[in-house]
Amino acid sequence: MTMAWLMGLGLALASVLWVELVRDCYHALAHVWSPLYRLHGWHHRVFRSDLSVVSTEIYQKAHWYNDVPEALVMLAFGIWPPLLTWMWQSFDHWPLILAASAGQIYTLGFLLSAIARGMGLPNADEITDLTHRPGPFLAPPAPWMVNRTYHWRHHFDDPNAYFCGTLTLVDKMLGTALSLKGKKIAVTGASGGFGQALLQELHQQGAKAIALTSSGQEVSITATGKTIPIRTEQWCIGQEDRLQDLLGEIDILVINHGVNVHQRRDGQAIEQAYEVNTFSALRLMELFLATVKTNRHIATKEIWVNTSEAEVNPAFSPLYELSKRALGDLVTLKRLDSPCVIRKLILGPFKSKLNPVGIMSASWVARQVVKGVKRDSRNIIVTINPITFIAFPIKEFFVSLYFRCFSKKS
Repeated sequence: MTMAWLMGLGLALASVLWVELVRDCYHALAHVWSPLYRLHGWHHRVFRSDLSVVSTEIYQKAHWYNDVPEALVMLAFGIWPPLLTWMWQSFDHWPLILAASAGQIYTLGFLLSAIARGMGLPNADEITDLTHRPGPFLAPPAPWMVNRTYHWRHHFDDPNAYFCGTLTLVDKMLGTALSLKGKKIAVTGASGGFGQALLQELHQQGAKAIALTSSGQEVSITATGKTIPIRTEQWCIGQEDRLQDLLGEIDILVINHGVNVHQRRDGQAIEQAYEVNTFSALRLMELFLATVKTNRHIATKEIWVNTSEAEVNPAFSPLYELSKRALGDLVTLKRLDSPCVIRKLILGPFKSKLNPVGIMSASWVARQVVKGVKRDSRNIIVTINPITFIAFPIKEFFVSLYFRCFSKKS
């Protein structure tokens, strides 16, 4: 009996997941196939940037032309789970067939609510159209379930990304969960190997890359055989507040600078390691988070922090390891109340000035990081060490749980 219940529950969840995948694929197809976009385009004509409705007439037509056809397609494809279950189990197992029909029952809710909104029934939009409600955003874009902040980006950040309606799985698979096109992205440590490789990848993705460096030299990248100068801003440790105006205008801050004192353990080395690797990064984070003030900022601003694999593995440089672990824990703490997305880059040994014996190439690591952010990974692990893929999620879960239980928002 228990096995039958579990099988029924599994079939019900699978059928709901199936119709959600159908809906998101239909939406993505509507942006590349003009016959569908003629219907879907009405949906993009409805809202202002604050998600208020342009006109009631257009709002109602958008549901008849977009939401109702979308739900009908979901309903048509939703026949497959119960049909396949019937072919597999025969009609005698009707409870399983009914469970496999959960996706169609679920879809009927979308269809009826779309019809209600199209007819202009009182309060139908407030009750059923949750991702389009106006008002201040209460949280950053969610990683697994589509919230208002996530969906707002499809309308006003990049209509060729953020296709998902309820679950974000299709965007993660397609690499459309974060659009980098046109984003202003500033990278600290830009004169290093990984910094330059990341700037090059970001440029290829259509981002407006900005190099933050203390080297005193202008930074450039190579693309299509040409040398392309990158906007370069000079700064130095301890003077992070001079970047305040710049941080206000950028969309994404990549905190990548660091220092490796190797085997040193004297007082000066301790101070240098923590000042550069931990406290400078923390000051930059605080300055950037203070610029997150509007709905657009909450939806589009991000911080990426290179905490490195030293968070969970020996780095054979004790002070580098200690200072990076401190930074990683502080990032975990800041995430609890952050008004925008904060990502961790947990990178293994790549060849750079800090680690001349690194195994991976900086350009390959940069490509994996960009792929990870486009799939909306909040913890991007790039390493050859399989232990990190197991140890880091466990460590991150328990540290985050500890911080939630024994600290509180001021």
